[in-house]
Amino acid sequence: MAKEVICVLLASLFALCRSAPVAFHGGSDAHCPLTVKILDAVKGTPAGNIALDLFRQDQGGTWEKIASGKVDMTGEVHNLITEQEFTPGVYRVEFDTLTYWKTEGRTPFHQLADVVFEAHAEGHRHYTLALLLSPFSYTTTAVVVKAHD
Repeated sequence: MAKEVICVLLASLFALCRSAPVAFHGGSDAHCPLTVKILDAVKGTPAGNIALDLFRQDQGGTWEKIASGKVDMTGEVHNLITEQEFTPGVYRVEFDTLTYWKTEGRTPFHQLADVVFEAHAEGHRHYTLALLLSPFSYTTTAVVVKAHD
């Protein structure tokens, strides 16, 4: 039973990742090189009102905070960073999952969810970072496409 539920939630999260850029950007993600989406695995619905910070790693390995945002009630955040600001490099997105779960009346295991990735290693791309969240685990996936495809 649990395996089937996880499969359905992952399928829903993937569908959410593939569909939203068209709805928000009229078929183009030109103004949104990094989109973030979160699904609450407990409720099977988008997880809204989660704060996040975006960091870029400098040459010395230090993390510099370059943007902050909050996921809306559809479980999404757009326009964290512009095309010009989203240069090749290593990025980290830090999600405040503790506050979300406390608001939901739960005590989570993780204080935050942290996703580190390299952007534009194979040329300019647009990224959709998806997070499937539960109080005791989180799973991420990314949809990476060539810009303006």
